[in-house]
Amino acid sequence: MERVIVVHVGCADCEAAARWASWEAARRGLPLHGHRDGTPPASEETELVVACARDVDDLARFLCPCVLVPEGAGEPVAAETVLGVDARNPAAEAVAFAFDAARRWGVRLRAVHAWRLPADAAELPFGIPEEDRATWEDHEVHLLSGALRPWREKYPEVEVLEDVRLLSPVQALVRQSANAGLVVVGTSPRAASSAVARGLVPRSRCPVAVVPS
Repeated sequence: MERVIVVHVGCADCEAAARWASWEAARRGLPLHGHRDGTPPASEETELVVACARDVDDLARFLCPCVLVPEGAGEPVAAETVLGVDARNPAAEAVAFAFDAARRWGVRLRAVHAWRLPADAAELPFGIPEEDRATWEDHEVHLLSGALRPWREKYPEVEVLEDVRLLSPVQALVRQSANAGLVVVGTSPRAASSAVARGLVPRSRCPVAVVPS
């Protein structure tokens, strides 16, 4: 069965989404199909859905990876791929998608792991000692390194930058989207996972790939 890329036309005609889909279809050597609301957004042969960022509310309908493109996006660029990854519970499907995209485009992969201070840190009477903060951050760095190690081995040709940020996941990824060609996040039935995707897409400066677990 031939694999295809589908352009989803939902709330608005989005030229940027059509351009991105055409570019990606050419890079993958796959045919490009289009459909509007009222038809199934994906089928068994659909490898990727490309849609306007304004169609973020349609995410639940897509059973395959979906790239949401900002309406004002310019021509697609082969810039750094950014992966949002929870080092404690990495979404394998999203990690694989991001590594494959970076390999296919010949760009660096920036793996962003966002973390927060322990809940009881705010209760410390004299603030957070710098050595404690450094210890916590080192722990997060080691977690991320461990989570990515098998993927580095599987994709040795991909340059990887591990990036640990003391921010919310949405804040960290929005900042990195300004210089990226694509941001990749996973989504699942878990509320926290879906909230990151929905919070990121309207604010991202570049297309966002949402990969279901």
